[in-house]
Amino acid sequence: MSRIGKLPISIPVGVAVTFVNDCVTVKGPKGELSQYINPLIGVDIQSGHVVLSRQSDDKQERAFHGLYRSLIHNMVVGVSEGYKKELELVGVGYRASNNGNIIDLALGYTHNIFIQLPPEVKVETKAERNKNPLILLESCDKQLLGQVCSKIRSFRKPEPYKGKGIKFVGEEIRRKSGKSAGAK
Repeated sequence: MSRIGKLPISIPVGVAVTFVNDCVTVKGPKGELSQYINPLIGVDIQSGHVVLSRQSDDKQERAFHGLYRSLIHNMVVGVSEGYKKELELVGVGYRASNNGNIIDLALGYTHNIFIQLPPEVKVETKAERNKNPLILLESCDKQLLGQVCSKIRSFRKPEPYKGKGIKFVGEEIRRKSGKSAGAK
């Protein structure tokens, strides 16, 4: 058995899980998510728990077993608690502001970058004096939130010499010493 796949998923109070036509739908206070499940994987919704099972020990079925268990667990946590990510802009003159779900980024290019976010993602920007600007993103969909963060980060990835760029709060950037440290 898959160590991840065999774990039951507990359903918190206020969350409803349904399985119809190979599609799992999870409804909760933060939203509603649905996910297609391969017919090789069986989904059993018991009182307060979701248990996934597989028919054989085939390699592909073992992979699907753990994958779909993780996806359903992420959906349950997302609609009950939600997911949050914080991005930090490190660099002189780097700024971020938002107008609804449109983010305006000033990252040292000739023009500002405008990003239209999906309606499922809530955004907030903070800019305090003598602190790096922050972008706070919140959503019930973990996959979508990670994709949006990756897209924003791709405009200025943190570079290893000065550490400038867009990074996650708390992320350690591996720094290089540069050419002056090599010359003796």
